[in-house]
Amino acid sequence: MDSHAAHKKAWRGLLTALGRHVDEGALDFVVEGRKRAEILRYFLGDAGEEDVRRYGAWKDELFSKVADEVKPLPGVADFVQAAKAGGLALAVGTSAGRRRAQESLERFELASHFAIVVTGDDVRQGKPDPAIFLRAAAGLEIPPGRLLVCEDAVPGVQAAKSAGMKCLGIAANGRRGLLESAGADWIAEDFRQVSVEQLRTEFSRHGGVARGVGV
Repeated sequence: MDSHAAHKKAWRGLLTALGRHVDEGALDFVVEGRKRAEILRYFLGDAGEEDVRRYGAWKDELFSKVADEVKPLPGVADFVQAAKAGGLALAVGTSAGRRRAQESLERFELASHFAIVVTGDDVRQGKPDPAIFLRAAAGLEIPPGRLLVCEDAVPGVQAAKSAGMKCLGIAANGRRGLLESAGADWIAEDFRQVSVEQLRTEFSRHGGVARGVGV
């Protein structure tokens, strides 16, 4: 989902209310696939569990006011449908909480396409730790080496590669260089630039057979 602007707006509102004024560059940290607790501690220091819960709920309230600004990444719905029609197993691996992840999938009528949804609520460590993607692979019962991860954030690419998976970087907003440096195997500006068959071909050239896709 293209939710970066909405998340930045919500986090900026929370941090401003808490007396922490941060510039746009610093806010890039919140769109890098981090778990909420990690983001709060990055900006607020050693926040306790109660602070994480309370401020996290406050941030969710602020996000709900701008949730209409969240849009699917261009071409993602067609890509997901083509992958499923092509016999690939599909999973979601996100650092977002389960409620928000499910709401987004249902809002854009994508939920039924995914066999597995792993969220930040399901793991102790968020990206770049590979736990989210490894748990998705286990749920799909597919070896990591036969999975392709589609990612638009550096920690997500790093997590995919640490898990032993191939990675397609979605380089919106001029992030191509960052995703390449993080180790993405292929780069596209959005999902309209790639097809499932192209990715199958590239996957096979690297000595593998794709059986699943993680988003």
